[in-house]
Amino acid sequence: MKNVSEVTSFHLYAYYGMEELKPLYFFIFLMIYITIIVENVVLIGVIYHEKSLHEPMYLLVCNLAVNGLYGSTALLPAVLSNLLLRSYDISLALCQTQIYAVHTYAITEFTILAAMSYDRYVAICYPLLYHTIMSQRLVKLIVFTWLFPLLAFLIVFFFTLQLRYCERTIEKLYCMNYILVKLACSDTSIVNIIGLLSVVAYTVPQICMIFYSYAHILRVCLASFSKSKLKALRTCTPHLLAIVNYAIGCFLEIALSRFNTTDLPYQTKLFLSLYFLIFPPILNPAIYGLSIHFIRVRLFRLLSRKRRIEAN
Repeated sequence: MKNVSEVTSFHLYAYYGMEELKPLYFFIFLMIYITIIVENVVLIGVIYHEKSLHEPMYLLVCNLAVNGLYGSTALLPAVLSNLLLRSYDISLALCQTQIYAVHTYAITEFTILAAMSYDRYVAICYPLLYHTIMSQRLVKLIVFTWLFPLLAFLIVFFFTLQLRYCERTIEKLYCMNYILVKLACSDTSIVNIIGLLSVVAYTVPQICMIFYSYAHILRVCLASFSKSKLKALRTCTPHLLAIVNYAIGCFLEIALSRFNTTDLPYQTKLFLSLYFLIFPPILNPAIYGLSIHFIRVRLFRLLSRKRRIEAN
């Protein structure tokens, strides 16, 4: 019988598809990571410095940007390191750390989007009470959007930490909980059931909040249609785009894990598997502000101030 204690590292097999164009892949991933950092840091900086943006919606956007940095950092530095060092192995401890970071990023992203739908619901359905309600609940919402994912995933992750492994080949660029469970030596039926139940617990409340919020928003807007209501409804557009973007990434990840993708080209599988970790952090800042008027005005002011200081 194989000694299960021997497996203390895993082999990330997906990297072999990059062998022929490794410098190109390294450059692409480096540019993606730099873009994510610059976009999200600029967005956070503008929201912090511009007092007119110290509103509940933009403070939640700021948390979304922080989570984007968290999620991309869980993946891209490891990818760059593996491409640079030509090593495709990852230790058990680092694999487990990456699993925790990737999964808590995913749950936090969805939880923040649900909190933002509640913010839009209060703003449109109770405009006169908006600042009163959100000033009382904003801090609690933000704390919840972070503590709930960080603590809730520990329940499932605890069972994964108890497993011992007989196989060490992972068919991806990064570690995921369900993949690690598949590599275990022992029967994992209970862990799989707990994993399925956790998916429901981590997603259904957020889905209910989003649908509930937008059902009431549509009802209010249709009941008293006016220019002010139309303008308020337009403020929901960035949020809906962010939800759709993230939902696409989650769907692609689920599809890859459930269906046979052996006939797909390597680049297609790579794109699909990395979508939910890369595209929300890239697109969310653009959706929420980097291209809109007040961001451009703020950047222009900062640049003008810097030039005046340099001129003096």
